[in-house]
Amino acid sequence: MTGFVPTEADVASVLAWFDKYDALAAAKDYEGMADLAVFPLNEVTDDGKGAGSATQTDRSEYLAQMAQVMGGSDDVKLETTRTPHFLSDALVFVVSDGTMTYAGNTTPIRYGDLLLKTDGGWKFQTMVQGGWG
Repeated sequence: MTGFVPTEADVASVLAWFDKYDALAAAKDYEGMADLAVFPLNEVTDDGKGAGSATQTDRSEYLAQMAQVMGGSDDVKLETTRTPHFLSDALVFVVSDGTMTYAGNTTPIRYGDLLLKTDGGWKFQTMVQGGWG
């Protein structure tokens, strides 16, 4: 389906999905977050030295990662602007640009997520962010 042009409703549905995901993340509802994914989940990153890597994560590994990364982070604040890039009516890559503030330090962030539309709505399948390798 080349040449797909999303409608305002298509874009709004993706941004609404992120609103839901962000609310689950703020509540530290890792199970709810995992319900919005298709497993195995692809995770793509690099090690800051130019070496990229890609792994697949199952649901239990994802839940453990989220508990570790977000478990002690009550004072983390994320501010993002999301830009959906539709590949078709059922595939969208979303680039998130923003800042993360933790312990008084603010750092710019950029990451991407591949979402796919299923019978149950949008689900994420691939997460891409530098610096986690």
